Amino acid sequence: MAGGTWNYDGVTQQLKITEPELGNALHGLLTHSPYRVSARTTDSITLDAGISPQPGYPFDLSTSVRYQLVKDGLCVTHRLENTGPRSAPVALGAHPFLRLGSVPTQELTLYINADTHIEVDERLNPSGITTDVGGTDNDFRAGRLVGSVNLDDAWGDVRREDNGGSVHYLEAPDGSQAQLFMDASFGYVQAFTTTDFATDGGTVTAVAVEPMTAPADAFNSGEGLRWLEPGKVWEASWGIRYWQP
Repeated sequence: MAGGTWNYDGVTQQLKITEPELGNALHGLLTHSPYRVSARTTDSITLDAGISPQPGYPFDLSTSVRYQLVKDGLCVTHRLENTGPRSAPVALGAHPFLRLGSVPTQELTLYINADTHIEVDERLNPSGITTDVGGTDNDFRAGRLVGSVNLDDAWGDVRREDNGGSVHYLEAPDGSQAQLFMDASFGYVQAFTTTDFATDGGTVTAVAVEPMTAPADAFNSGEGLRWLEPGKVWEASWGIRYWQP
C-alpha cells in the first residue's frame, strides 16, 4: 500500500511502513506476529494468531491457518473471525515458493491461467489499469520459461475451474507439474522470481506463485476487499499438489 495510508469513515489510517525504500506497507498485518499451535493431528497442524486494534487497522480479528497433508500434496485453510464490534476489511495472501524435485527452477515453465495483468507505478503499486495479456509478454497462459523472465507481477481474471477455483503451475521437461490450486475466494495471483534465493548449497533461482483474494492496495481501491461483519467467520483455502502425466 502506497504510503501505508487509507481512509476509514473519513479518518486517514496510517499503517507501519515495512518497505521503506519504496515507502510502502507490505506483506500484511501478520508478517511479524507470533503464532501458537492450537491443534495437531498425524497429518495436520493448525496455528493461531490474533490481530488487535493498532495504528492503521482499528479492528479485532482472530485468525488461524491449517496445513494438512493430502494424498497429492498440501492443503492450506485460512480462518478469520471478526471478534470486534464493527465490520472489518479483510483480504488474504500467501507467499509459497514452488519447485519440482531436483530440476533447476530456471529450467521449469511457469503457467499463469489469468487473462489480465495488473499494471503498477514506479513504486510497484497498482496504477488502476489492467491490461489484456493477449499478445504481450505478460501472457503466461501457454507457459514461459522461468529462467527467461524477471517477475514481481500480479494478474486478475483468473480462469476458473468447474468448482470456481483456479490452477497455476510449474512444469518440468518431463511434463510433471507442481500446481498451485486456489478456491473460489482467490481471484488474483502474483508471481515473484529471484536469482538470489539462499540454500545450504548457495544461492539459486526461485519462483513464488502467490494466491491472493485481493490485489495490492485493496484498502484504497476496494477491489477484491471483503468486509467481515462482527461475529462472522470467513474461510478460504489453497494448496500445492504434484501431478504427473
